Amino acid sequence: MRVVAAGVPGVGKTSILEEVAKRANYPIVNFGTLMFEMAKEEGLVEHRDQMRKLPIEIQRDLQKRAAERISGMSDVIVDTHFTIKTPSGYFPGLPRWVLEAMNPEMLVVIEASPEEIYGRRMKDATRDRDVEGVDEINEHLQVNRYSAFACSMYTGATVLILKNNDGQLDRAVERFMEALR
Repeated sequence: MRVVAAGVPGVGKTSILEEVAKRANYPIVNFGTLMFEMAKEEGLVEHRDQMRKLPIEIQRDLQKRAAERISGMSDVIVDTHFTIKTPSGYFPGLPRWVLEAMNPEMLVVIEASPEEIYGRRMKDATRDRDVEGVDEINEHLQVNRYSAFACSMYTGATVLILKNNDGQLDRAVERFMEALR
């Protein structure tokens, strides 16, 4: 089964997926890392946080090529984003051409409260993120839900809304594992 797991930055997606990878026989493929590696090889960026500021046409091309690589994989969890907030608005992380190539069977929307996400972002010194307030994070969470259901309508994939509240990582991982079974 090909699964897409996505959430806004700071939601704890990586923490959940690392635990799921330990328990399940599913490799985790980071969609953004594939795109970043291609962009870096081509001299377009030096670090990952520059990706969202590339011209949209370049981002689309990188998406398409990364999706084509993933299309040859089975029983995989794709770590990605439903939407990416850019200076010109929300950019779809899973446009039609990506969905067609990947053809996921399940979409997992990882969420937490906007306040929890804000707090996690403020503690994470490893990333160069744009500062967003709680209201902006809440908007992005809602946009992601809308995007997940639009993707589901197009692919027929199920949508799992997975809560990753503070102190409840094990609960989120177990719920993800139940859905994989």
